[in-house]
Amino acid sequence: MGYFKNVEEAREYFKNDRFATENGIVIDELGEDYSVLSLKITERHRNAVGGVMGGAIFTLADLAFSAAANNLHFPSVALQSSINFLSGVKGDRLTARAECKKNGMSTTIFNIDITDNTGRDIAQVVITGFKLRKE
Repeated sequence: MGYFKNVEEAREYFKNDRFATENGIVIDELGEDYSVLSLKITERHRNAVGGVMGGAIFTLADLAFSAAANNLHFPSVALQSSINFLSGVKGDRLTARAECKKNGMSTTIFNIDITDNTGRDIAQVVITGFKLRKE
C-alpha cells in the first residue's frame, strides 16, 4: 500500500493532527498516490456571513495532501500551496481528493479537488511537498 498498512493506521497517526481531526475531518480512503477525506459541515465551520470558512476548506485540503504525501514518502511536509475558491458550499459535506501529479527525488506535487455532496466544485488546491530524509 505505502507507508501506512491501511486506512485505520493512517487515522491513528493523524489523530495527532488535532486541529483537523477535532474539526471533524476524516480519512475515508488512502492509496499509493491518492487520498480521499471528508468533512461534515457544522455551525463551527461557518463564517460571519454564513458561508463555510475558507480556512476549513483549506484545512481539509491540507490534511488530504498530508495523508497522501506521507503515505507516498514518510516524512513529507508542505513546501508551497495555493487555493482557488470556485463556488460557495450548498451541501452539508465536503470531500477532498488528493492526487499525486509529480513524485520527484525530493519534491512532490499534489492536486486536491474539493467538492460538496451536491456535486459542486468548491475549491482547487495545488500543494508542493518536500520529502524529509529519515535520520
